Amino acid sequence: MPEAASSLPTDDRPLAARMRPRTLDDIVGQDHILGPGKLLRRAIEADRLSSLILYGPPGCGKTSLAEVIAHATKRAFDRSSGVLSNVAGLRASLEAAKQRLAVSGRRTILFIDEIHRFSKSQQDVLLPYVEEGAVTLVGATTHNPFFFINNPLTSRSQVFQLEPLSAEAVGTLLRRALAAPEGLGRMRVVLEPDAEAHLAAVCEGDGRRALNALEIAARTTPPGPDGTVRIDRAAAEESIQKKAVQYDRDGDGHYDTISAFIKSVRGSDPNAALYWLAKMLYAGEDPRFIARRLVILASEDIGNADPRGLTVAVAALEAVDFVGMPEAQLALAQATTYLATAPKSNASCTGISEAMADVKAGRVLPVPRHLRDAHNKRAAQALGHVGYRYAHDGPEHFVDQEYVPTDKIYYHPTDQGYEDVIRKRIAHWNDLRAAARRARGAPPPSPPPPQG
Repeated sequence: MPEAASSLPTDDRPLAARMRPRTLDDIVGQDHILGPGKLLRRAIEADRLSSLILYGPPGCGKTSLAEVIAHATKRAFDRSSGVLSNVAGLRASLEAAKQRLAVSGRRTILFIDEIHRFSKSQQDVLLPYVEEGAVTLVGATTHNPFFFINNPLTSRSQVFQLEPLSAEAVGTLLRRALAAPEGLGRMRVVLEPDAEAHLAAVCEGDGRRALNALEIAARTTPPGPDGTVRIDRAAAEESIQKKAVQYDRDGDGHYDTISAFIKSVRGSDPNAALYWLAKMLYAGEDPRFIARRLVILASEDIGNADPRGLTVAVAALEAVDFVGMPEAQLALAQATTYLATAPKSNASCTGISEAMADVKAGRVLPVPRHLRDAHNKRAAQALGHVGYRYAHDGPEHFVDQEYVPTDKIYYHPTDQGYEDVIRKRIAHWNDLRAAARRARGAPPPSPPPPQG
């Protein structure tokens, strides 16, 4: 047996289980709820805890936090599962907790993993025990509790959202595991920096996945002549079953790839766009970043040529937050292909840019008197804010009146998609406006410039 292997820990539990945090200070990546002075930390330290729902993706520390809470508050800890428990077993745990409180005065934390999997009747069983304080419920769920957990239960609990672990937080977990005797500290293991970076990047914020991959790599990589196990990038890729993609999330790979993605959608090439989308998702890019860029593109490059494009993009953004990865890639792919194959127009984008430039350059025009606020009729009469003509009173719900004291045209709709309908509608209104002015003997409006 290799020298390094003889020093393997005798604890047969996975590395992630052996490295569970014991104190609040051991928990990484959740400073937004556990940092100094934060509400949840103060409640735990003062042992003034009410029932909680912990909502977050796999491997972010929900179970670990529940165990730390039980240890820090000196309460009994009882564990249940939304997958395995039934009503009879749940009632037995609740009655035992109630009896414990009556006999010894010791409170119980009932931790229910995947609480969203409980049926309505199972969730209802919890209510009276939570209401009377027989147990402090700590439920963990990867699903939005406001959709998947009964309202009466969420109203009796505080909901805290845990975030996916950052690459820095995962790196901290890996380094702790290498040093801790209960982890891999009894072995001589060296994790090369690029191997650590790969595990931290591709585990998608799941600390458990990163630690289990590290243990696989440590157990299966042959030691060198000096007995040291050196885990390089190739070993890390093999242990987590994900090849590295040349993609630096803070460098050129990030900016070049998102640039190629946006330009492919703008250029109406859905195949290229899907490839760059796949590369970004595989490399661990934040799907919300991609969705936000699609929302921008829907207005910048498609606009009114297909107004539904913005609706699709915003829906994809909401789906990413609601569903999460990996299923959210389906919504992103749908939005990507829809926008890539939609008719394109940047007329709205060009129009606002020109209008903003005029305002910035000092071309600030007064509001015509008849458009100014007139909700106080007496004040409006005194100030001369009169003369507004209600558009719906005119033929075709249109009247000719001045809305801005300039004839400059900012919006030039194209003949693409629905914008062609808009272009013809504006031309019709211009004809109505010219006819009205001829009837009044007023000069006609300046003709719009030819469309390019």
